[in-house]
Amino acid sequence: MRTTTNTARRGSLAALLALALAATGCTGAGEVAETDGPDLSVSPGVTDDAVVIGTHQPLTGPAAAGYMSISRGAAAVFDHVNEQGGIHGRLIDYRVEDDGYDPARTIDVTRELVIEDEIFAMFGGLGTPTHGGVIDYLNDEGVPDVFPASGALAWNNTEEHPLTYGWQVDYTKEAKIQGQYIVENFPGQDVGYLFQNDDVGEDSQEGLDQYLTDEVVTRQHYESEVTDLSAQVAELKRSGAEVVVCSCIPAFVALAMLEAASTGYDPQWVVSSIGGDTATLQGLLSAFTEDTDAEGVPADTFLDGMLITSYMPRVEDPDDEWAAFFIDLYEEYGEGDPMTNTHIFGMTQAVMFAQVLMSAGPELDRQALVDALEEQEWQGPGSVPFSSSGGDHGGHQGAYVVQYREGGAVEMIQGPRVTDRDGGPIEEVDFTPLSPQELVFHD
Repeated sequence: MRTTTNTARRGSLAALLALALAATGCTGAGEVAETDGPDLSVSPGVTDDAVVIGTHQPLTGPAAAGYMSISRGAAAVFDHVNEQGGIHGRLIDYRVEDDGYDPARTIDVTRELVIEDEIFAMFGGLGTPTHGGVIDYLNDEGVPDVFPASGALAWNNTEEHPLTYGWQVDYTKEAKIQGQYIVENFPGQDVGYLFQNDDVGEDSQEGLDQYLTDEVVTRQHYESEVTDLSAQVAELKRSGAEVVVCSCIPAFVALAMLEAASTGYDPQWVVSSIGGDTATLQGLLSAFTEDTDAEGVPADTFLDGMLITSYMPRVEDPDDEWAAFFIDLYEEYGEGDPMTNTHIFGMTQAVMFAQVLMSAGPELDRQALVDALEEQEWQGPGSVPFSSSGGDHGGHQGAYVVQYREGGAVEMIQGPRVTDRDGGPIEEVDFTPLSPQELVFHD
């Protein structure tokens, strides 16, 4: 399934984009010099009036309910950018391929984007197991691999994958902040881990274990294709874990909470950013409780008190300028679905990608894009410092902690902190992003 998202809903802009793509031929995708690796002086997908970018997203499959809103949010931002005149006169042609969160399909759709669509760059390819299968291909073909939607450490390996630039705070940094917070605020309490059985879980444990040692009484994993968590939750309960750290995608956060509630198990949930979108969780919980004994129980009953690490604006915070901007923008350009933090994830990514295109200048080739990424002075919309320099493609450098309360409010209970993936300290940081009116990301 393919979704091409541009300004098709606005006739004049759609016509301009179609003419631009038809009028100017693209150079060969990923032309590679024989001796020096990929040739970045090429501009596939770029015409005088348009630039084609692509992504692989789970529009179907086990991760769709939690993550399909990412590309919808990004598309709304690109529609807004295009309606303002684009970037250096070019409209953004954003092509979304459905991989179903299946690594085999990710390989197929990525090759299609690179070979048939001749994309200029891959933007926001989603998933640790999925994007991990195409990172070598993209780098070998010379395709800039910008802002994968995952916190895997693999995205920040400048020697092996110099064209991949991480975006999401990596799982280890985020987990370090969680681990320190638990030690400081839940001293002496037993802790259980529930995690996805891939790099998500491995990298998260690496961070948590730097602060939690004797406190950990059980480690339970799940496979993303198996939705029965009864055994894992039973073991968490049996172990006496009073705090459960869930390094899980949204569907499995909801499933774990429902299973725990059905057995009378009520731990303190600490949820990482990948599963902490409360608006998405509300929808999932409502869907999962249909035709069960819990049908009619408000979703907030399960979510009340949950601790979440985050690094972006949040839809629950009406006082945040970026959150308010994104809500208004999605009301105008979105698809009519309820606004969630998952939408904001994609919208924040899209604003930052647009900034890079602006910085790359009117003479656009892949080398100009890479230079802009490595020289960019990032000033938001994220709430923590961001790195895409020559030696560090790590993206967001830390996180803050909020607590969700029944009724839809969130309270920031620990401000932004940054750290490294190794044994370095966790440090408070004073970082204020530019406002939507101050940040330039379109003509």
